[in-house]
This record gives sequence, structure tokens and C-alpha cells, in this order.
Amino acid sequence: MVILGIDPGTATTGFGVIKAGKGLRCLDYGLIQTEPCLAAGERLRVINKELNKLIKKYEPEALAVESLYFFKNMKTALPVSQAKGVVLLTAAQKKIPVHEFTPLQAKMAVAGYGKAEKKQVQEMIKIILNLKKVPKPDDAADALAVAICCARNYKGLDNLL
Repeated sequence: MVILGIDPGTATTGFGVIKAGKGLRCLDYGLIQTEPCLAAGERLRVINKELNKLIKKYEPEALAVESLYFFKNMKTALPVSQAKGVVLLTAAQKKIPVHEFTPLQAKMAVAGYGKAEKKQVQEMIKIILNLKKVPKPDDAADALAVAICCARNYKGLDNLL
């Protein structure tokens, strides 16, 4: 099963694509970036377009997205929520089931501790996915973490991992 993990954001949306079967394998990870000079609607269109390219290339059977549960800064909450809305709409248009996980759940699934530091989570992602180096940048690593969390929580996969 191919799972596309997403860490939504307007400036940068992290993505991570994994294949779950007999273990977990990383297929790709990176960022969808938008230009700061673009209007908000145009930035969301770029996210939609790039997400559609990823879906076409990898044909995911599930999409895992980091849920928004707490914000210190309201200025970031709205754009992140808008980006997440584009992700949800794109998945719905492609009839891909969406699974939402909090950062705490993703950290728990990857590191075994919901308050693990970013470096610890990234090191565990490297080990779990047998990567040569720690995945960077942070948004891409977070997307891989949410994809791993989905794989570990998806019914029917537990006997394959």
C-alpha cells in the first residue's frame, strides 16, 4: 500500500511517500514550495497542482495529513488551515481516503514518545525507512512521520509490518 503523508503549509507543504508491505520503504519526500510574492489563492492553486502531480506519479491508496490542533500564532493558523483544505479537497476529488494524525500521534508512532524532539524523530525515521541520511527539511520529515503513523494505524497492515 502506498501512503502519501502531508505536512500542510502555505509557503512550504512537506510531503513523504512510503510503501507499506513487508516493512516500510520510502519512495520520495520533499517540499511543495510557493513564492511569497503570489496571492493567497495562487499559492493554494500551486499546492493543488503539485499535489495532483504526486498523486498521479505514486497513486497512493491513502493520504495521511497532520491535523491542526494548536496554534500559538493566529497569523499562521489561517494559511495552514487553507493549505490543509486544499489537501483535503484534492484527496476527495481523487477519492483517496484521508487519515488525520496529530504531531503527538506521529511522534508516538515513530519514536515511541509523543513529546520526542525533532532530531530524535528524524533519526528514527531514518532507521525505520532505512535511509542513508536523516530526512530534511523538517516539513518533509514531518510528512514522512505522519505517513509512518498512518501505516502503523491502518487496519489490515498490522500483519504486514
